[in-house]
Amino acid sequence: MRIRTAIFGVYVIASAVGFAGVMGLVLRDVRLRYVESMRRTLGDTAAYLAAFAAPASPDENWPQKLAALPSRVDVLRVFACNGEGRVVFDSAGRDQGQKYAWSMTGGGRAASENYTVVNVAEVGNELRVVAPVRRAGELVGWVGVGRPLASIVEGVQAARWRLMGYAGAIGLVMTVAGWWIAARLTHSLERLTVYARNVRDGRPAAPPQSRAREIAELSRAFEEMRETLEGRQQVERYTQTLAHEVKAPLAAIRGAAELLDETMPVEQRQKFLANIRTESARIQRIIERLLELSSLEARKELRQTERVPAVRIATEAAEVVRPACAARGVTLQVREGPEASVRGEVVLLREALVNLLQNAFEFSPASGEVTLSWTKDNGRVVFVVEDIGPGVPDYALPRVFERFYSLPRPGTERKSTGLGLALVREIAHLHGGEATLANRPAGGARATLSIPAES
Repeated sequence: MRIRTAIFGVYVIASAVGFAGVMGLVLRDVRLRYVESMRRTLGDTAAYLAAFAAPASPDENWPQKLAALPSRVDVLRVFACNGEGRVVFDSAGRDQGQKYAWSMTGGGRAASENYTVVNVAEVGNELRVVAPVRRAGELVGWVGVGRPLASIVEGVQAARWRLMGYAGAIGLVMTVAGWWIAARLTHSLERLTVYARNVRDGRPAAPPQSRAREIAELSRAFEEMRETLEGRQQVERYTQTLAHEVKAPLAAIRGAAELLDETMPVEQRQKFLANIRTESARIQRIIERLLELSSLEARKELRQTERVPAVRIATEAAEVVRPACAARGVTLQVREGPEASVRGEVVLLREALVNLLQNAFEFSPASGEVTLSWTKDNGRVVFVVEDIGPGVPDYALPRVFERFYSLPRPGTERKSTGLGLALVREIAHLHGGEATLANRPAGGARATLSIPAES
């Protein structure tokens, strides 16, 4: 499971549980609010009716005053009790003569949210509120009103559905916000993953920046670890490879030097001297290439970049290797492509193409042909170098860009330093591009150098 999904799942579950609890309390409170509003209205009505029915003399039949009022028992039931609580008047004629015990089922939370009053009762799905009737300060009875709670069911249901609609909209917003938060939290981790993979593949990569302190510290720790490991590995790698590659030419130089003698025939002496010059030149080339490759690998960004037309890079690279091609009888053709430009260091880009061209004509047979062209595809300028040589063995294709890995040249069976294609890859990565080498279906090899196009 992805960490983004886990964070989002925990957020949704926790929010759903908390939101459901709050909504349950709110939906329950809707009815209590309606009942409380009804209770206050009935209380005011009961107080008014009690004041209206209050007798002026001891012999006055005060409940009869209530009988004179218009009757709407479907909406409001009016009743009167004597001092003992017995019903002496009921507009609905339902409980005449019964004795009300107060409070009948209790007020408080059964009728509202936070009150307990002795003149309120909820009986038989009816809310009743009474007010005392007094004459000269003396209690003579009670006047009450009752209203069916069923009359508020429709309003309660409508309010609940409305609240549920609002809750659904809020829940949707919270879900979208939760996914956005989870994505933001994991975006920095994903960039760290991309950074680690670029480091693994030898690509130039800068540690991702983040406002989150923990992510920023983790990013710095990754960069410090990379620099430490690369420093150690680079020293070890270059020491081993240099010792291995220089070992053979040094042995040849030492052997030739030991065999040299002043009495040796001139022809043999010249042969051994030529061998010493050749092997020493090879050592020099290896050291120069190693220093160049080491310098490129240590760089994290380009310097003195400029906008360079693709035709300029191709033309200059072709002019560098054209004399060597002519000496081998190899034809070099530059096929112009679309008008395009790249941004980078001209010297490095030219050197990358020169290495690809040298590699191509060295593997081309006499009277062979090497072509250089370029295309523009998906925002990239792709330089293509093709030859009609023997191609690359399948076993060697995954390793051609490794340092010091080289195949014997046709005819001479000699190997190069094995650093040319490694330099090409480093230059491509430094420019945010890629270098590839593959076999052509018609024979020969095809090398590509892909660089982001400059708009």
